[in-house]
Amino acid sequence: MDKALLIQLAGSAAAVALLVGLAAWARIARPTPRLDASIGRALLAEEFPDDPVDAVWIAADGAGLVARSGQTALVLWRKGDGYVARDAPWAEVLAARVQGGRLRLALADGSPRLCVSGDAWPPAEFASDEMAA
Repeated sequence: MDKALLIQLAGSAAAVALLVGLAAWARIARPTPRLDASIGRALLAEEFPDDPVDAVWIAADGAGLVARSGQTALVLWRKGDGYVARDAPWAEVLAARVQGGRLRLALADGSPRLCVSGDAWPPAEFASDEMAA
């Protein structure tokens, strides 16, 4: 190897080390916090300000939620370092089935897979609402 190639290799290694250090310092790759009831309701209020939330179900792993607002389902799920919010007809979300511990929702522009503890879907709070309606 000649001297120019070694200088280029050393410069590239220094640049990569600098970028890794900058990313660590700036906390660019930060983890997304788990959803809980208060964070979920705050995100729903921001994304769907005109839709009152009747009931909320949070996925077992805290990476998503399904909320009911009348005959509309409001769905949040983790994507990258944030959350995606979509709405869907309540009947379609209620008809979704659990496979392998995951509830797969077929939405127009995405298919979130929400972690379910056990194979119980819909949860009791949603099932009781359906019987009352």
